[in-house]
Amino acid sequence: MIEEIYSPSSGRYEAGMEYRRSGRSGILLSELSLGFWHNFGETAPLERSKEIMRYAFDHGITSYDLANNYGPGYGTAEETFGYVYDKSFRPYRDEMFIASKAGYDMWPGPYGNWGSRKYLMASINQSLKRTHLDYFDLFYSHRYDPETPLEETLQALVDIVKMGKALYIGISRWPVEATKFAFDYLRHRDTPCLIFQDRLNLIDRRVETDGTLDNVRENGCGFIGFTPLAQGILTNRYLNGIPADSRAMQQHFLKTSQISDDLVANVKALNDIAEKRGQSLAQMALSWVLSHSGVTSVIVGCSSVSQLADSLQAVKSKEFSAEELYLIETIASKIKM
Repeated sequence: MIEEIYSPSSGRYEAGMEYRRSGRSGILLSELSLGFWHNFGETAPLERSKEIMRYAFDHGITSYDLANNYGPGYGTAEETFGYVYDKSFRPYRDEMFIASKAGYDMWPGPYGNWGSRKYLMASINQSLKRTHLDYFDLFYSHRYDPETPLEETLQALVDIVKMGKALYIGISRWPVEATKFAFDYLRHRDTPCLIFQDRLNLIDRRVETDGTLDNVRENGCGFIGFTPLAQGILTNRYLNGIPADSRAMQQHFLKTSQISDDLVANVKALNDIAEKRGQSLAQMALSWVLSHSGVTSVIVGCSSVSQLADSLQAVKSKEFSAEELYLIETIASKIKM
């Protein structure tokens, strides 16, 4: 059967999405980025992945977040992206901002992990093949490597840009002091860090307290947040028990033991605030992250078009009153994971 030719919505840039500048750069990212971490691998139906990607593009999402080991099935999220890209998005490549990363375990042996030049160079070559791209808009060091000299990791990133395999580079989850060194090193080699990626949500605010956000802003770098819904805790998923098909029941990234009575009570209190704002809890959690100064974009994961549609509503209500912020922070501070 011949697949229908995809024609994106002509109103995709009038759909309500706004675009934020990434630090002191020329790049504007959609406030929401589509994340491929755990819903686009070999276990996900290709048709569903295609529907989600098309819906995202039709509603103004231009930023796409991949990594070499995303799946499940290492590399299979990138393969899914490559398949759908060929079928739907190749004519629109210049409207897309596509990022990938390397830093976690990918293949056996001493060269398939961490931050060596060999691993990073091999990784980007493999990722480009899987995604069917000529270059990435952004390529990250996915994690800090305490054993490899920082200069080796950073020079590999600089050279990746000079080789034309990526337009910009980024850093994900490096310690503050190492990040300061990286910003300085990259700036002096005319390849400034475009964006820093880390976790930020109502429950996990480490980047607010350890100086990460301040450091990023002061160095003219953007910030992109992941896990804004705390593995589904900050949704209505667990308000009335633990669903059989939930992430917690799978005992993988979230454990059933974490869904305590106290946690549920506090999440219900947050849900009450969201309802008074005319939002779902997930929407409010996303809006809260977007309300932070210096945040360029928030990565959203989804397993259905309906989940993505719900998340997209968050861009419409990003303002919070002082009373709302006080109540939210009072409740959220009681949640322990």
